[in-house]
Amino acid sequence: MSVAEDEGVRRLIELAKNEDLGRGDISSALLDDPEQAASFHLIAKRRGVFAGREIAPAVLAAYGPSIEIQWTAAGVDGQRLDTPPTHLATVRGPLGAVLAAERVVLNFLQRLCGVATLTRTYVEAVAGTHATIYDTRKTTPGWRALEKYAVRCGGGNNHRMGLHDAVLIKDNHLAGIETDRLAHRVFEMLNRSSARDVQPTFVEVEVQSLAQLAGLLHVVGIDAILLDNFSVPQLREAVSLRDGLGLRGKVALEASGGITLQTVRAVAATGVERISVGAITHSAVALDLSLDRV
Repeated sequence: MSVAEDEGVRRLIELAKNEDLGRGDISSALLDDPEQAASFHLIAKRRGVFAGREIAPAVLAAYGPSIEIQWTAAGVDGQRLDTPPTHLATVRGPLGAVLAAERVVLNFLQRLCGVATLTRTYVEAVAGTHATIYDTRKTTPGWRALEKYAVRCGGGNNHRMGLHDAVLIKDNHLAGIETDRLAHRVFEMLNRSSARDVQPTFVEVEVQSLAQLAGLLHVVGIDAILLDNFSVPQLREAVSLRDGLGLRGKVALEASGGITLQTVRAVAATGVERISVGAITHSAVALDLSLDRV
């Protein structure tokens, strides 16, 4: 399913339109002929990675069914934009309608391209290792489906979509439980999960220490263990502990917490399979795009 078909995304487009347009574009109303046919070029003015081909037509359609968009070879999700200015698409339609849509469609695309660009930077930083980059739930409220789509465009992977589709037992769920009791308590929690009608897409548990990891590696039913704020030496030891029990390929290890572009390569080299990086959504900088009349 295209991200533009997501009900939440459709509501977001309508919200963005109403927020900006209100009762009408009083500037474009001053044109001699707002209905005259006009063409615009969508231009990327900086290097980056494109994302938004699935969403741009839906945003433009909200301003009028006669607005059309024709993509160039560069206007493909995941495409590197290495030689700006880059012509991404041509938009055609009534002048007044396109002008009304201009800022909103650019807001969507610039944000998505920014997330895809930062994601690709992290993905390239770990190239050649066994690690893959994952996003988190640190997304802009209302934008989660879109930002996770942009992460995919950038070559990253999606973690759970929300609290509803996967189990991630975190430190706050386990606060106050002694390490020697942790495995038993998690086992009890997972038994409750198995009794639910809807089964999670995966089960993951967060640990704060190697001692906690050692206990949980003996609990059946855990798909992944999140190693929160482990140092690089601790990550190596965690991988060795897991592999020594013959669990490589059965229990994935995920590094998380404070990982930057400067440290991600060293983290990946420890042998963990997953690295979750909240920054690829919460700290991405919008890519500079423009819609220029031709």
